[in-house]
Amino acid sequence: MKALIVVTGRGLGGDAVIGLNIIKSLESQGVKCEIALDSSAPGILFKNKGYSWHKISVPQAGGHAASKFTTLKAGVKTIQAAFQCRGLIKKINADVVVGVIGGGAVVGCLAAKLAHTPSIGILSTPLDTKICTKLNKCIIFPESLMFREKTIPPNVFKSYFPVRSNILDGDKNQAISKIKQHCQEQIAKNPNALDFDENKKTILFSSGSTIFEKMARAVSDYSKLTDKYNIVLVGLPLEEEYYDWFNPENMIYLSYIDWINDLYKLVDLAVLTDDGMMLSEAMMCNLPTIALLKVKYGRYHNMKEVFKGAVFEANNENLAQTIDEVILKLDDVKAKTISYGDKISKSENFIAKTIINEAKSNN
Repeated sequence: MKALIVVTGRGLGGDAVIGLNIIKSLESQGVKCEIALDSSAPGILFKNKGYSWHKISVPQAGGHAASKFTTLKAGVKTIQAAFQCRGLIKKINADVVVGVIGGGAVVGCLAAKLAHTPSIGILSTPLDTKICTKLNKCIIFPESLMFREKTIPPNVFKSYFPVRSNILDGDKNQAISKIKQHCQEQIAKNPNALDFDENKKTILFSSGSTIFEKMARAVSDYSKLTDKYNIVLVGLPLEEEYYDWFNPENMIYLSYIDWINDLYKLVDLAVLTDDGMMLSEAMMCNLPTIALLKVKYGRYHNMKEVFKGAVFEANNENLAQTIDEVILKLDDVKAKTISYGDKISKSENFIAKTIINEAKSNN
């Protein structure tokens, strides 16, 4: 069986991690997978994992922040992209198409319909949910409003994000070693740069592979207020000017890393966005989380209701107070993550089986 996985975005993190985890799960069950990304995507995550990909057009409307104008603009491009993807489906003789989030889901599902090929849409935004659920079977993630509805269409299934079990294989000592090495390199440039202190609790800040402005300002402002914790930031800034905000005398900025599973074993608390793969990974790793609100284009997903007692909310103004409050009850909060981690651990296999069953039922 061969699956074509159409992934939205740049192939760095977030949607790419979702796609990669689905691919790994399918491959473990004997399915050969081929990947399609937008022609402009650098695809660093897939490249680092030894995967090549087909370059096609995968337009984006802006996800949860899509406006009427961006939707219309993307819609025209999407029709052309769907026919291009249809040609790819025929060329590689795919048995099933998996469209992953946003533009990847819409292009993949439309193209599969044109090619008369079974498909599954992996959905989280209002637009992909509106379109793809009318075309084929779909799997919706917690960010989708439909996820919270008691009654959903019979062709739609609910799932948490597909987090691979190897996320639990991290090594705390490896993380400490890598961070200390990084700090020594910074100290060589600036004697006042911070060194990692193993006697302090560690707080991770991240908005995924990309650091958005609100997250950049939050970690910059908070790092000036206290030296009680090791403050660690990961990701690549959306704008070059953000680099100037990451003062090595106040925080430890690690940039883009490929050893996040090691880091999860080390940190005590994470400040993340209220969406995406990292939040699910945190729950899987029993890591208490504060969701910094409206970081990505002002959108809000109410993850504190999805992960009650394990995820808290804050904005830039009350972040310091919220961190202190969560730190005081850290053990109790960590205990709340366990049941969510158990549920998330089953999602990867559920998604793969749903895709395989859909391919088999239509052949």
